[in-house]
Amino acid sequence: MKRTIMALCAFLAMTTALLAGPTPRIRIVATTFPLFDWTRNVLGKQLATVELIQLQDNGVDLHNFQPTVQDIARISQCDLFLFVGGESDEWTEKALRISRNPRRIALNLIKELGNTVQEEEPLEGMEEHHYGKEEHNHGKDGHHDDDDHDDDEHEIDEHVWLSLRCAASLCQAIAARLSELDREHAAEYQSNCRAYVEKLQELDKRYKVCVESSPLKTLLFADRFPFRYMAKDYGLTCYAAFSGCSAETEASFKTIAFLAGKVNECKLPAILVLEERRHKIAETVLRTAKNKNVRILAMNSLQSTTSRDAAAGKDYLDAMERNLTVLKHALGNKD
Repeated sequence: MKRTIMALCAFLAMTTALLAGPTPRIRIVATTFPLFDWTRNVLGKQLATVELIQLQDNGVDLHNFQPTVQDIARISQCDLFLFVGGESDEWTEKALRISRNPRRIALNLIKELGNTVQEEEPLEGMEEHHYGKEEHNHGKDGHHDDDDHDDDEHEIDEHVWLSLRCAASLCQAIAARLSELDREHAAEYQSNCRAYVEKLQELDKRYKVCVESSPLKTLLFADRFPFRYMAKDYGLTCYAAFSGCSAETEASFKTIAFLAGKVNECKLPAILVLEERRHKIAETVLRTAKNKNVRILAMNSLQSTTSRDAAAGKDYLDAMERNLTVLKHALGNKD
């Protein structure tokens, strides 16, 4: 974190009075858009009576997020704090220690999922990636934090929101925490959650049917690979240039050649990229592959969606619906 503990504490004390005023019934802080969107669906009509803030709200994806002093103040004053809990969220441990609040409930999605979480293990042909603290835990001066993990530990894959099945479980966890905070409206939260989970499960069934009816079962990402949970849910084989949390932007000739070879070998109709990244690597893979009719298609990893996007009508289900359309093309499904 870029701010010192003393500065944070001073700011918290100073801003308590400034932020005073009409107090919402419940204050909720969600770090990312999927958590924000799930919560507003569980809240339903009660959304109008609470304060719901998306913390990572400037279009910067979670891997590059650094909390501001104002962010720590918001966490200090909230009743419910929702965060993913992966390597990119290591700052939250310090934020919770600094901003002590005995009334606050903190929901760590990774811990909530327990044995469901997966490790960021490398795929065949992928650029080498140093897992663990090497990439995420450097401070501003380049030193490691005292509570770093061991270097040889594999990093947990934090992209749990890209599994509709994980999303259903996590919405139920959010509903449970809201019901604990606001018993008066607990039945409403549980009802809203059941209705939303039904939508998630219906879309999950459509993904399953899509994969089962497709002639191909392989995806290739000339980009990062945050879709490990989705791939496991539907039994897909995947190849990619980089791990899901990689900050690399250039691939070696060896990786380019490997990916192009897989495009040829598997007769893939599409090379996949993430929506927010440049397509330079994908274009190089396409030039190297024999089949020039292969398309470059983008899947939405929902890592940089903002509340402004939400206000414009974008939501989690819509993004996952669009990903299903891309998946159909990528798997050669003509339906």
